[in-house]
Amino acid sequence: MPNSDIARFDAFDVVIVPFPSSDRLAEKRRPAVVISNRKLSTLGLTWLAMITSADNPAWPGDIQISDPKVTGLPAPSIVRPAKIACIESSRILRRAGRLDRTTARVVAQHVRGLLG
Repeated sequence: MPNSDIARFDAFDVVIVPFPSSDRLAEKRRPAVVISNRKLSTLGLTWLAMITSADNPAWPGDIQISDPKVTGLPAPSIVRPAKIACIESSRILRRAGRLDRTTARVVAQHVRGLLG
């Protein structure tokens, strides 16, 4: 439900959220990158791409985060554009940081490519 009191997040902010699992009815608290803009947040929704540890097996389209400290992440990580979720903005726990411009540009290109 739209709510003007909900904090709004910009595209390419790194946030901590209860990210839904794609293979079961469960969630895991994890970082994600906002891939929607503030227009969608006026509806109380945010689109996110999963961020996971760089130690996990690679998927096609994974994007290395060049500087985890700037993004507020504790370890080397990747954005996984193949795993996208739509959640209510009120479920975002906090902002951790932001992707650098180069990484953000690559994420945007991959997401657009998946949308075809």
